[in-house]
Amino acid sequence: MKQALIIGASGGIGTAISEALAERGVAVTGLSRRDDGLDVTDEGSVEAALGRLEGPFDLVFVATGALELEGRGPEKSLKHLEAEAMQAQFMLNCVGPSLVMKHAVRLLPKEGRSVFAALSARVGSIGDNGFGGWYSYRTAKAALNQMIHTGAIEIGRSHKQAICVALHPGTVETPLTEKYAKGHPTVTAQEAAVNLLRVIDGLTIEDTGQFYDWAGKRVQW
Repeated sequence: MKQALIIGASGGIGTAISEALAERGVAVTGLSRRDDGLDVTDEGSVEAALGRLEGPFDLVFVATGALELEGRGPEKSLKHLEAEAMQAQFMLNCVGPSLVMKHAVRLLPKEGRSVFAALSARVGSIGDNGFGGWYSYRTAKAALNQMIHTGAIEIGRSHKQAICVALHPGTVETPLTEKYAKGHPTVTAQEAAVNLLRVIDGLTIEDTGQFYDWAGKRVQW
Protein backbone atom coordinates (compact mmCIF):
# COMPACT_ATOMS: atom_id res chain seq x y z
CA MET A 1 0.00 0.00 0.00
CA LYS A 2 1.44 3.34 -1.07
CA GLN A 3 -1.30 5.97 -0.79
CA ALA A 4 -4.41 6.11 1.38
CA LEU A 5 -7.33 8.53 1.59
CA ILE A 6 -9.06 8.72 4.97
CA ILE A 7 -12.47 10.41 5.13
CA GLY A 8 -13.29 11.47 8.66
CA ALA A 9 -9.61 11.65 9.53
CA SER A 10 -10.11 13.81 12.63
CA GLY A 11 -12.34 11.31 14.44
CA GLY A 12 -11.14 8.66 16.88
CA ILE A 13 -10.88 5.77 14.44
CA GLY A 14 -9.94 7.97 11.50
CA THR A 15 -7.04 9.48 13.40
CA ALA A 16 -5.81 6.09 14.60
CA ILE A 17 -6.01 4.59 11.09
CA SER A 18 -4.12 7.58 9.66
CA GLU A 19 -1.37 7.32 12.27
CA ALA A 20 -1.01 3.56 11.87
CA LEU A 21 -0.70 3.88 8.10
CA ALA A 22 1.80 6.73 8.37
CA GLU A 23 3.96 4.56 10.62
CA ARG A 24 4.06 2.03 7.79
CA GLY A 25 5.33 4.67 5.42
CA VAL A 26 2.03 5.05 3.58
CA ALA A 27 1.33 8.53 2.20
CA VAL A 28 -1.91 9.50 3.93
CA THR A 29 -4.34 12.14 2.76
CA GLY A 30 -6.93 12.97 5.40
CA LEU A 31 -10.18 14.90 5.01
CA SER A 32 -12.67 15.85 7.70
CA ARG A 33 -15.35 18.36 8.58
CA ARG A 34 -13.28 19.82 11.41
CA ASP A 35 -10.07 20.37 9.48
CA ASP A 36 -11.25 20.73 5.89
CA GLY A 37 -14.91 21.70 6.04
CA LEU A 38 -15.92 18.46 4.34
CA ASP A 39 -19.63 17.73 4.73
CA VAL A 40 -20.20 14.20 3.49
CA THR A 41 -23.96 14.77 3.43
CA ASP A 42 -23.53 17.56 0.85
CA GLU A 43 -22.61 16.27 -2.59
CA GLY A 44 -21.15 19.60 -3.64
CA SER A 45 -18.78 19.47 -0.68
CA VAL A 46 -17.77 15.88 -1.43
CA GLU A 47 -17.30 16.54 -5.14
CA ALA A 48 -15.17 19.64 -4.48
CA ALA A 49 -12.96 17.97 -1.85
CA LEU A 50 -12.33 14.79 -3.81
CA GLY A 51 -12.14 16.67 -7.10
CA ARG A 52 -8.98 18.40 -5.89
CA LEU A 53 -7.23 15.05 -5.42
CA GLU A 54 -5.31 13.08 -8.01
CA GLY A 55 -4.52 9.69 -6.50
CA PRO A 56 -4.46 6.90 -7.25
CA PHE A 57 -5.22 5.66 -3.75
CA ASP A 58 -4.71 2.01 -2.84
CA LEU A 59 -7.07 2.53 0.11
CA VAL A 60 -10.07 4.79 0.54
CA PHE A 61 -11.33 4.46 4.11
CA VAL A 62 -14.56 6.15 5.21
CA ALA A 63 -14.51 6.59 8.99
CA THR A 64 -17.44 8.99 9.30
CA GLY A 65 -20.62 8.22 11.24
CA ALA A 66 -22.45 8.88 14.47
CA LEU A 67 -24.70 7.04 16.85
CA GLU A 68 -26.09 10.19 18.43
CA LEU A 69 -26.98 13.30 16.44
CA GLU A 70 -28.05 16.66 17.83
CA GLY A 71 -28.56 15.13 21.25
CA ARG A 72 -30.84 12.39 19.95
CA GLY A 73 -29.67 8.92 20.89
CA PRO A 74 -30.86 5.54 19.62
CA GLU A 75 -34.59 4.93 19.99
CA LYS A 76 -35.61 2.31 22.54
CA SER A 77 -39.14 2.05 21.20
CA LEU A 78 -41.19 2.79 18.09
CA LYS A 79 -42.92 5.56 20.01
CA HIS A 80 -39.61 7.45 20.07
CA LEU A 81 -39.17 7.33 16.28
CA GLU A 82 -39.04 10.76 14.62
CA ALA A 83 -38.78 11.42 10.91
CA GLU A 84 -36.24 14.23 11.27
CA ALA A 85 -33.93 12.15 13.44
CA MET A 86 -34.22 9.18 11.10
CA GLN A 87 -33.39 11.34 8.08
CA ALA A 88 -30.34 12.74 9.86
CA GLN A 89 -29.08 9.21 10.57
CA PHE A 90 -29.54 8.18 6.95
CA MET A 91 -27.78 11.28 5.67
CA LEU A 92 -24.67 10.80 7.79
CA ASN A 93 -24.44 7.02 8.07
CA CYS A 94 -25.59 5.99 4.58
CA VAL A 95 -25.83 8.89 2.14
CA GLY A 96 -22.47 10.35 3.18
CA PRO A 97 -20.36 7.23 2.55
CA SER A 98 -22.37 6.57 -0.61
CA LEU A 99 -21.47 10.00 -2.01
CA VAL A 100 -17.83 9.39 -1.15
CA MET A 101 -17.98 6.08 -3.01
CA LYS A 102 -19.49 7.80 -6.04
CA HIS A 103 -16.76 10.41 -6.27
CA ALA A 104 -13.87 8.19 -5.14
CA VAL A 105 -14.13 5.69 -7.96
CA ARG A 106 -11.95 7.80 -10.25
CA LEU A 107 -9.29 7.91 -7.52
CA LEU A 108 -8.89 4.13 -7.42
CA PRO A 109 -6.20 2.59 -9.64
CA LYS A 110 -7.55 0.90 -12.76
CA GLU A 111 -4.86 -1.75 -12.42
CA GLY A 112 -3.68 -3.44 -9.23
CA ARG A 113 -5.30 -4.10 -5.88
CA SER A 114 -7.24 -1.39 -4.09
CA VAL A 115 -9.70 -1.27 -1.20
CA PHE A 116 -12.71 0.94 -0.55
CA ALA A 117 -13.84 0.39 3.04
CA ALA A 118 -16.55 2.09 5.08
CA LEU A 119 -17.26 1.74 8.77
CA SER A 120 -20.56 0.00 9.39
CA ALA A 121 -21.86 -1.63 12.58
CA ARG A 122 -22.98 -5.10 13.59
CA VAL A 123 -26.31 -3.64 14.68
CA GLY A 124 -26.93 -2.95 10.99
CA SER A 125 -27.16 -6.69 10.41
CA ILE A 126 -30.77 -7.78 9.85
CA GLY A 127 -29.96 -11.43 10.48
CA ASP A 128 -28.11 -10.72 13.73
CA ASN A 129 -30.80 -8.48 15.22
CA GLY A 130 -32.30 -10.21 18.23
CA PHE A 131 -32.93 -7.23 20.48
CA GLY A 132 -34.78 -4.64 18.43
CA GLY A 133 -34.68 -0.91 19.09
CA TRP A 134 -32.14 1.57 17.72
CA TYR A 135 -34.36 1.91 14.65
CA SER A 136 -32.75 4.81 12.80
CA TYR A 137 -29.12 3.80 13.35
CA ARG A 138 -29.78 0.14 12.52
CA THR A 139 -31.63 0.89 9.31
CA ALA A 140 -29.12 3.52 8.17
CA LYS A 141 -26.26 1.05 8.59
CA ALA A 142 -28.25 -1.72 6.89
CA ALA A 143 -28.78 0.65 3.96
CA LEU A 144 -25.05 1.43 3.90
CA ASN A 145 -24.30 -2.30 3.75
CA GLN A 146 -26.54 -2.61 0.69
CA MET A 147 -24.77 0.35 -0.93
CA ILE A 148 -21.37 -1.25 -0.39
CA HIS A 149 -22.58 -4.59 -1.75
CA THR A 150 -24.20 -3.01 -4.80
CA GLY A 151 -21.41 -0.53 -5.49
CA ALA A 152 -18.86 -3.34 -5.37
CA ILE A 153 -20.57 -5.02 -8.32
CA GLU A 154 -20.36 -1.95 -10.55
CA ILE A 155 -16.87 -0.92 -9.48
CA GLY A 156 -15.64 -4.45 -10.12
CA ARG A 157 -16.55 -4.13 -13.77
CA SER A 158 -14.11 -1.27 -14.39
CA HIS A 159 -11.62 -1.94 -11.58
CA LYS A 160 -11.02 -5.67 -11.68
CA GLN A 161 -8.92 -5.83 -8.51
CA ALA A 162 -10.87 -3.33 -6.41
CA ILE A 163 -12.30 -4.65 -3.14
CA CYS A 164 -15.25 -2.86 -1.52
CA VAL A 165 -16.25 -3.83 2.01
CA ALA A 166 -18.23 -2.71 5.04
CA LEU A 167 -16.34 -3.13 8.32
CA HIS A 168 -17.52 -3.47 11.91
CA PRO A 169 -14.76 -2.15 14.22
CA GLY A 170 -16.14 -3.57 17.47
CA THR A 171 -17.08 -1.31 20.35
CA VAL A 172 -14.42 1.37 20.30
CA GLU A 173 -13.65 3.80 23.10
CA THR A 174 -14.72 7.01 21.35
CA PRO A 175 -17.21 9.77 22.18
CA LEU A 176 -19.66 7.98 19.87
CA THR A 177 -19.91 4.92 22.11
CA GLU A 178 -19.04 6.03 25.63
CA LYS A 179 -22.69 6.38 26.72
CA TYR A 180 -23.71 3.04 25.21
CA ALA A 181 -20.77 0.71 25.81
CA LYS A 182 -21.78 -0.60 29.23
CA GLY A 183 -21.68 -4.36 29.37
CA HIS A 184 -19.70 -4.61 26.14
CA PRO A 185 -15.96 -5.23 25.83
CA THR A 186 -14.25 -2.22 24.31
CA VAL A 187 -10.98 -1.50 22.55
CA THR A 188 -9.06 1.71 22.09
CA ALA A 189 -9.12 3.47 18.75
CA GLN A 190 -5.49 2.43 18.26
CA GLU A 191 -6.36 -1.24 18.84
CA ALA A 192 -9.31 -0.94 16.48
CA ALA A 193 -7.05 0.53 13.81
CA VAL A 194 -4.61 -2.36 14.09
CA ASN A 195 -7.47 -4.86 13.86
CA LEU A 196 -9.13 -3.17 10.89
CA LEU A 197 -5.89 -2.81 8.95
CA ARG A 198 -5.15 -6.49 9.57
CA VAL A 199 -8.52 -7.33 8.01
CA ILE A 200 -7.91 -4.98 5.08
CA ASP A 201 -4.46 -6.48 4.48
CA GLY A 202 -5.97 -9.95 4.25
CA LEU A 203 -8.80 -9.15 1.84
CA THR A 204 -8.86 -10.73 -1.61
CA ILE A 205 -11.01 -9.99 -4.61
CA GLU A 206 -13.34 -12.80 -3.55
CA ASP A 207 -14.23 -10.73 -0.47
CA THR A 208 -15.53 -7.70 -2.34
CA GLY A 209 -19.05 -6.59 -1.56
CA GLN A 210 -19.06 -8.26 1.87
CA PHE A 211 -19.38 -7.22 5.51
CA TYR A 212 -16.61 -8.16 7.97
CA ASP A 213 -15.97 -7.58 11.64
CA TRP A 214 -12.71 -6.50 13.28
CA ALA A 215 -11.53 -10.13 13.48
CA GLY A 216 -12.06 -10.78 9.77
CA LYS A 217 -15.21 -12.83 10.29
CA ARG A 218 -18.07 -12.28 7.87
CA VAL A 219 -21.14 -10.62 9.39
CA GLN A 220 -24.48 -11.80 8.08
CA TRP A 221 -26.62 -9.29 6.25
